[in-house]
Amino acid sequence: MAQTTVHIRSVHSANFSVGWAGKHSLTIDRPEYEGGSGFGFSGADLLLMAIGACYANDLQREAERRGIVLHGMRVVCECDWGGEPPRAQDIRLSVRIEAAADEDEILELAESIDQQSRVHNTLRLGVEIPAAECEVVPIEIEKEGP
Repeated sequence: MAQTTVHIRSVHSANFSVGWAGKHSLTIDRPEYEGGSGFGFSGADLLLMAIGACYANDLQREAERRGIVLHGMRVVCECDWGGEPPRAQDIRLSVRIEAAADEDEILELAESIDQQSRVHNTLRLGVEIPAAECEVVPIEIEKEGP
């Protein structure tokens, strides 16, 4: 079974974090209206981006495997947030595929991607997310004198 690991670390004296996996990194932040600095993607952005990115990557791989030449694609992922506890609801994925193939072949390709996407399948089938470890490091802060 393949394993993926990502790391998230706060930036010293800043109100945002950096995330990385392997040699790739990005800035993670909350929206300004939630007290963030607006420097990077929110967790909600990254969730939707993971859905769209997984579809796009799988589409490219599967089209190549089938000998279908892709000339372009666009994937838009959006959702509503609500519920208690708050969560993504009514996730919608819109896809445009430009390929050197007939319409039925492109539609069949699109449907097959929807069924094999790792991220989509994880969300559809659900998964437990236990906190495997929590290291607590108390830091004493010096009080400023009068």
